[in-house]
Amino acid sequence: MFPSLEIDIEGQLKKLKGYAEKIRPMVRDGVYFMYEALHGSPKKILVEGANAALLDIDFGTYPFVTSSNCTVGGVCTGLGVPPQHVGDVYGVVKAYTTRVGIGAFPTEQINEIGDLLQSRGHEWGVTTGRKRRCGWLDLVILKYAHMINGFTALALTKLDILDVLDEIKIGVAYKLGGKRIPYFPANQEILQKVEVEYETMPGWKTDTTGARKWEDLPPKAQNYIRCVENHVGVPVKWVGVGKSRESMIQLF
Repeated sequence: MFPSLEIDIEGQLKKLKGYAEKIRPMVRDGVYFMYEALHGSPKKILVEGANAALLDIDFGTYPFVTSSNCTVGGVCTGLGVPPQHVGDVYGVVKAYTTRVGIGAFPTEQINEIGDLLQSRGHEWGVTTGRKRRCGWLDLVILKYAHMINGFTALALTKLDILDVLDEIKIGVAYKLGGKRIPYFPANQEILQKVEVEYETMPGWKTDTTGARKWEDLPPKAQNYIRCVENHVGVPVKWVGVGKSRESMIQLF
């Protein structure tokens, strides 16, 4: 395919064999390793989904997805862990919605609001360095993620990015032809056509980055969080108001 490409085959093989010896002591049989961890002395085992729910190959916005299951089923299919060992499931969600690359994004704000969220939130794709597309928090997506994952609680991050806004909208439902649809559409064409129904809330116009407990948050920010909980039916356990570990408020 590349006749002009010259490769030092022996040199490359030698280098890779060297890597193999360095990596060899770190390699384990994954299924047996997890079995031992689950049945040995009690441990806390944390499994992280590598991407967001809507990038899941089966339940995401196909074809704009990744190549694996990053929803809760990935614990079983990716690690060989039996389902009865899955304990608490925590959903991590920003206080607004973002997406990298193409694909339907009903609450996207292609305006100064989207630009503000992008710049204040430093929203760049980790792998590609592309600007993330930004919009209002989409609770239809969050509820859909909850249907699949069964969240025990939520971590609501980057609340501080909304500190400067006069008013904040939350996408609470999708309409198609003027009628509410009770589910998240699997079809991209339909998703492109939905109209978002919003709830508008007053902004708190206060710096929240110094907040360390629930009582430190402005009442309007507390109302925003409670609104998310009420619509999704899942309690918010953590609220993020900055980059540092100390900026994560634990509610219970």
